Amino acid sequence: MGAMPASSALAAPQAMSNRGVVFAKLGAASYLIWSILHLKAAYSVYELAASAPVSMIQGRLLQDAGNLLAFSVAGGGTAIVLNWRNSSWGYWINVGVIGVADLGFIFFVLIPGHMAIWPGVVGPIFWLVGLILTTLGIAARNRAGKDHTELTA
Repeated sequence: MGAMPASSALAAPQAMSNRGVVFAKLGAASYLIWSILHLKAAYSVYELAASAPVSMIQGRLLQDAGNLLAFSVAGGGTAIVLNWRNSSWGYWINVGVIGVADLGFIFFVLIPGHMAIWPGVVGPIFWLVGLILTTLGIAARNRAGKDHTELTA
């Protein structure tokens, strides 16, 4: 058997890279849905705070609404600007931002039963789907780069 034609040798890494881009875009879309859900959650907490008497409880609810808004904007913005392009920076930013937001929600709201599991689990599901898909995107991109390096070495 002869050497593999250069076009065939580069096709496998290109296919892997394309798969990575698809995973990244689907993961970014999942994070964007998560972000939209959390914009709604931030507004709901704000409404709850507005109906509470002026007190430390109202202040904490307003702080929580602001935190939800910040997590939502940061997660959605990162998804659009970085995760969509299969960026390692975007991957790690949303691992941190969305992970912190949802783990707190899971441990302090869902598990103690302060909210029904359904629909409470919808946000964490979109987080996990986004995390899995963006992980697959980064892994495919890294694998394609490694394959390309091995083929050209």
